[in-house]
Amino acid sequence: MSALPAPGGDLAGCGPAAEWAQIAAAAPQLAATMRRYLGQLGTFLAPASVAAADSVLRQFARWLLATTSVTAVASISRDDIEDFKVHLAARPGHGTGRLSASTCRQRLQTLRMFFERIIEWDWPDAPPRNPVLGGDIPARPDPLPKFLDDKDAAALMAAARAAADPRDRLVVELLARTGMRAGELADLEADAVVRIGTGHWLRIPLGKLRNDRYVPLHPQLVELLATWTAANLDHIRRHKRLAADHRGPLGRYQIGRIVGRIGRSCGLSVHPHQLRHTLATQAINRGMRLEAIAALLGHRTLEMTLVYAKIANRVVADEYAAVSAKIDALYGSPPDLPADYETTGMAKLRREAHARMLGNGLCTRPPELDCRMESACETCAYFRTGTQFLPILTRQRDHARDHGQATRAALFDGLIHRAETERS
Repeated sequence: MSALPAPGGDLAGCGPAAEWAQIAAAAPQLAATMRRYLGQLGTFLAPASVAAADSVLRQFARWLLATTSVTAVASISRDDIEDFKVHLAARPGHGTGRLSASTCRQRLQTLRMFFERIIEWDWPDAPPRNPVLGGDIPARPDPLPKFLDDKDAAALMAAARAAADPRDRLVVELLARTGMRAGELADLEADAVVRIGTGHWLRIPLGKLRNDRYVPLHPQLVELLATWTAANLDHIRRHKRLAADHRGPLGRYQIGRIVGRIGRSCGLSVHPHQLRHTLATQAINRGMRLEAIAALLGHRTLEMTLVYAKIANRVVADEYAAVSAKIDALYGSPPDLPADYETTGMAKLRREAHARMLGNGLCTRPPELDCRMESACETCAYFRTGTQFLPILTRQRDHARDHGQATRAALFDGLIHRAETERS
């Protein structure tokens, strides 16, 4: 075994390079394979991803040298991985508890990919088979995003605007109004604000998903950024970062501390990513299309955006409202409805959804917005209906009449007549 200190992180006072040097002194082959692998990662992964893998491999190497006789990757066995899993489960986290399941999952997944790749690349120091099995990786939980409701979001924004430090307001408003990640804000370049047509846009740099994007800027943000830039122009140019002042460029952890501090000032516990979730939830609750939200947040697929639809699932809310009266009657306690129930709340939600009921689902588009595709399928030559859809067709016809849509009403009259003819 090596005389290295107990595994945990960087050696006291040492950076990654110094730690690798000490690992190489005790196990040259182990260090050489791992560092060669990190060099390969740098050819196709983002720097932040390579740095994360570097940290995991250093920790694993230190544990191997402190607790086993392993000095080469090819000598790592399944027993070593089993013992390392126990070590991870017993490690303290940032607080008094243990490492979170997500942290353990990330470290084991990093190791599994390390072994999988060097085996596939046929490296001489690769083990004969991957010692990290798929079952070693803890299952990924699927929680809904944590977001601020409208009241708390407004309180946070008010607290940010009242902050004495202009940088605090800049951070909170940028995150809340653009949905950026903290790392993306920190990496904003000096010329990130651009004018396209008559509007101002913000160019978000390559981030977590290796894709950049433009997001529109609210007029108040444009004014805020103009004031910030005018006051800190020399610092912005010197550091080549938009969020820089006399204290230097902002980092991810500073951004987290700023958001947490502003949150505490108004009685909230907030982290930067909550503001991203909050913007997405606000947008979907107010009728913004999923495709537009995906573009705003930089999601690669709609599947990533659909998680926010679960929060604002109008169909679930509608079905719940429909049975609430029956449940109340069962318990012998009629609901105490507010005076404006018919114009707000569940009743309005149910009325809006049923007014746009389709043959096989619901359209949750807000009633204020027009849709050029409304009833498009019913005008298609391949469209067929039947008697089972008569109640829905009748409601759509009545909806068209109530809204003065004579052509659409005539369309549904024809479909109703066709269905009734088939029944007779």
